[in-house]
Amino acid sequence: MFKKLLYLIIIINLLLFNIGNVIVIADDENEDEINESDVNESVINVSNSHTEELNLNSRIAIAYDRKSGKVIWGKNENKRTAMASTTKIMTAIVLIENADLNQTITISAKSAGTGGSRLGLKKDDKILLKDLLYGLMLKSGNDAAVAIAETVGGSVEGFAELMNNKAQELKLENTHFVTPHGLDNPEHYTTAYELAKLADYAMKNETFAKVVNTKNYTVTINGYPKNITNTNELLGYLNGVNGVKTGFTNNAGRCLVTSVNRNGFEIITVVLQADTKKFRTSDSVKLIEYVYENYELLNIKDIVDKKFEEWCKINKNRIVINKGKYNKMDLYISNLQNDIIPIKKGDTDNVDIDVNCLYYFEAPVAKETTIGSLKVVVNGEIIDVVDVKNVSEILKRDVLDYLRIFAVEVFGD
Repeated sequence: MFKKLLYLIIIINLLLFNIGNVIVIADDENEDEINESDVNESVINVSNSHTEELNLNSRIAIAYDRKSGKVIWGKNENKRTAMASTTKIMTAIVLIENADLNQTITISAKSAGTGGSRLGLKKDDKILLKDLLYGLMLKSGNDAAVAIAETVGGSVEGFAELMNNKAQELKLENTHFVTPHGLDNPEHYTTAYELAKLADYAMKNETFAKVVNTKNYTVTINGYPKNITNTNELLGYLNGVNGVKTGFTNNAGRCLVTSVNRNGFEIITVVLQADTKKFRTSDSVKLIEYVYENYELLNIKDIVDKKFEEWCKINKNRIVINKGKYNKMDLYISNLQNDIIPIKKGDTDNVDIDVNCLYYFEAPVAKETTIGSLKVVVNGEIIDVVDVKNVSEILKRDVLDYLRIFAVEVFGD
């Protein structure tokens, strides 16, 4: 009797353990409920500390400048990792770009039975794709994700193919999708850098940007309203935040992708593999405040153009075009990678250029010939290299040109 009781206790514990594992594999909607006190505490802690150095709990993180596409700050930002429900950024974009959001669909048994965080859909429910989109991004509904996949891609597998095609189009070389919701799978991965690039692309879509900047929304299921709240704890609580997505799985840890715009300085921050939701929140706040405290946008083009003009005044008369109709070359530089870049405050006076070019040419010289290069240097670091080119074609002298030269030398002007 004692042995039977012992076996029963062991079986019950194993069942409870397995149930617990099933729960924590997916985004847990209770864990992702907004805790305003955590946000306020994080903001207060950051404001009371110096943000010159960053020490984050998250194992992977990035701050990405949207204007230039440059990494402002990174920690293992190119390391492949699980991405949890940040996956749904791509799910939403594929939906928006490939379907009519005003279409009403019927929920399948498969989507209704999807575990983890849920919108709360049941088999045969009727709902607009638009409402599924809000349920996907605000409530982080895995059931909504599967319903979207079945509608747009014909199946989860078919939808994953559309997701991967989009990833290839965006040149996300270290990103691969298997599911529309992001539950752990060894073949489902990204990097913080590529996730930031994806979020940047998504935020350029007006529909997507509107959805992820929505705090509360009412979806309609079978004609009945249901109020949902965005799981993004920073939305509405931290200055400038206007999206994007939370996430959690065992392999991905606590995740948060955040879009921020303060006075036209737009960034994306990503924190992945945080140990707790509180760390996820505080790390995101630290990273955001670090950027705005220590960096500013600079019109680098204006500075480079001015310095290049100064260089030309001193150096372009040194250029010799042997046997050319003209012994003068007008110069210009090709386009910078970015006209406006984020730069550390105080480094504005440390912008310089380094020009390396040829000074002797044999005519003729073709129009737009590259005669050298210009390096843009900020505080000793090369941030861009562009070509130095001549503006116009310089022809070789003909007989008449030599006669004119001879006449000038003999008879003067």
